[in-house]
Amino acid sequence: MTTAPDLVRQRRLTVVVHGRPAPQGSKKYIGHRPNAASGRVSAVLVEQSKRVKPWRALVTAATQTAMTTAHIHKYGGYPADGTQPLDGPLEAEIVFTVLKPASAPKRRRTWPTTRHSGDVDKLIRSTFDGIADGGGVIDDSRIIRVTATKTFPGEHPDALAQPGAIIRLYTLGDPT
Repeated sequence: MTTAPDLVRQRRLTVVVHGRPAPQGSKKYIGHRPNAASGRVSAVLVEQSKRVKPWRALVTAATQTAMTTAHIHKYGGYPADGTQPLDGPLEAEIVFTVLKPASAPKRRRTWPTTRHSGDVDKLIRSTFDGIADGGGVIDDSRIIRVTATKTFPGEHPDALAQPGAIIRLYTLGDPT
């Protein structure tokens, strides 16, 4: 049996987001209402976490800033018509820095394994949506490989001093 060669990756965008990461995914039922277009009655579900919208907005703004900055470094000026989102197979590396509980030990490494720190898969979901909303990628379905880490400030080489995230996006291509 032969294995396919690994894809060559090239870093295309680094986004640094300052703010408290918020998980997306759990919905709360708040009743029924008629749909304005079809007239059908349907269930109304809303995001349970009130922190999701602000987090996605922070990721969106940071993505737009990172794209403009990358364009300036590459071409020497502001883009006339915006920057092009990444397309094709992509890889994402994300390091989420989350709040360390006051009750956690101060002098030794600990791990963000409580509900307070959020599920990593739901943190990824809200972050990917923010990247797509910011025009960083055509669609988050283009991301085929993900590495995600949750950490506390100062307890990982890529940890921020305050809550937030460092997001690195890579394009993937054939080695030939």
